[in-house]
Amino acid sequence: MNISGKVFVVTGAGNGIGRVVTQLLLENGATVAGVDLNSEGLAKTAALVEAGARFSSHVVNITDREQVLALPAAVIGAHGNVDGVVNIAGVIQKFVKIIDLPFEEIEKVMNVNFWGTMNMIKAFLPVLIERPEASLVNVASMGAYAPVPGQVVYGASKAAVRLLTEGLYAELLDTNVAVTSVFPGAISTNIASNSGVAVSDKASSDSPAFKMTTPEAAGQAIVDAIRKGSFRVTIGTDASAMDKLARFSPKLAARTIAKKMGSLLG
Repeated sequence: MNISGKVFVVTGAGNGIGRVVTQLLLENGATVAGVDLNSEGLAKTAALVEAGARFSSHVVNITDREQVLALPAAVIGAHGNVDGVVNIAGVIQKFVKIIDLPFEEIEKVMNVNFWGTMNMIKAFLPVLIERPEASLVNVASMGAYAPVPGQVVYGASKAAVRLLTEGLYAELLDTNVAVTSVFPGAISTNIASNSGVAVSDKASSDSPAFKMTTPEAAGQAIVDAIRKGSFRVTIGTDASAMDKLARFSPKLAARTIAKKMGSLLG
């Protein structure tokens, strides 16, 4: 896809990878409708990008279906059309085993990561399929294929996004919509604090087992995937290595991750 002149909707645009993707799309000549629950974060993004009318802010809770279903009209009203949707917004769970995880926490993670993505797809897909060229990008996680102790529900929500996205790819083969799945590994963002999760000092990024990819590198990988119309992209050496290992031996991948990431449980 030629990004220049296209209109994109980016969720999670108020921070982290979503902010970087927004900046990069704008730098490449696109127009962006930034979506986030955090109005202050969106305001900061708007100030950073200095894109004028090519950036609009939409304070929306993606788990609120009525709010999301109203978005296409708002974005089209502001920018004339929609050529791409990049679903980045997500939350992690508390770093505890499922036996200790409250149902309300489980539902929160599933509602944001799966239903939030589904709401966006259902709202914008009718618009995208009418465009001469369109892009739908859903961010899953390395946790979708490499289960992390203490993040099992998060991984399950992202595995659902993975299968949803791959199914959409198959359903949309005869259309002009390119569908991309993204699998980041550990990224140095504020997802833990934004999710209301306290991270143990043992999970510090200073440890080799938790080597982080920068949001800038992750954002560039996503924008490159949009440009190429990639089916699938992993981000980070950890995500790439575990992808290969999970294909070779899912059991070995699960045991390896359990040994490396067990300290997250404190």
